[in-house]
Amino acid sequence: MKSKQTLLYISLLMGILFINDISAQYGYGSPYGNRSMYGRGRTSIPQAQPVDSQKDETPPTAEELVDEQMPAISEAIGLDPFEQAVVRTSLIQSVQQRIELQILQLEPLKMKEEVEKIKRRQDEELKAGLPEDKYEAFMELQENQFKAKKKKKKKKKKNKD
Repeated sequence: MKSKQTLLYISLLMGILFINDISAQYGYGSPYGNRSMYGRGRTSIPQAQPVDSQKDETPPTAEELVDEQMPAISEAIGLDPFEQAVVRTSLIQSVQQRIELQILQLEPLKMKEEVEKIKRRQDEELKAGLPEDKYEAFMELQENQFKAKKKKKKKKKKNKD
């Protein structure tokens, strides 16, 4: 009887000593016995807050893109209000068509062909709506902007090397 009682006490003592380890293995507490800190169903890992990604997901519209560029274009070329309207309308149409092409995700050759068509149409509209000197200034401005962007990209690549 004494051996059964001793065996019972030893097993109870062992159970008390190892209860934290046993419960930690089954996920009911931490190995340090601090179960009440996080409560049931909570973890100690911080949760990421939901980001308002709706703003980031909506790309700018053609009008927004053109409206950002119009003050710089008008200032560089010296456009009057009528000429601004002509340039703005033509740019909005061509930017919208380019956006639609990007959505369609055509083959590269087909995409290039369509972009060239859009550019030709835009150039014809601008040539018809602007005086010759302002049309030439606009074309120069477009070429210079593309060259400036390419130079910036090259400089960045050189800095990375």
